[in-house]
Amino acid sequence: MSGPFALFIVIWTFIMVALLAIGGYFMFRKFLKRLPKEDGKSVIDWEEYYIQKTLHMWGNEEKELLNELVAPVPQLFRDVAKQKIAAKISQLALERNKRKITQDIIIEGYILATPKRDHKFLIKTLENKNIDLTPYQALLDNK
Repeated sequence: MSGPFALFIVIWTFIMVALLAIGGYFMFRKFLKRLPKEDGKSVIDWEEYYIQKTLHMWGNEEKELLNELVAPVPQLFRDVAKQKIAAKISQLALERNKRKITQDIIIEGYILATPKRDHKFLIKTLENKNIDLTPYQALLDNK
């Protein structure tokens, strides 16, 4: 075996191991979310439950706002992020006995369901839409 070919094989081996580790990490996370908790339902089961219970409460404008808020998420992960955020929004609506998903609930649910680094895009989007951030400032500061 020549030197350059052996080097290629070694580098390729490290690349494959790294890619398999990354893929395994994401598969394991999904597996953990599917495991039932104390109540017998998994995190994903609860997300699907909340979304199904409030499906009739979503209007077209609210769906468009949610789609706009998850737009910066890479396409590969967008459906998962959208489900997580929509589930949190739906949970808030059910807990507050709302009849309709409103812009306020969407914004609050987005803030609660996403990490702080994603709030920059939310703030930018809301400012572009001329939506006042004052009611949400406490949530943005605490998270």
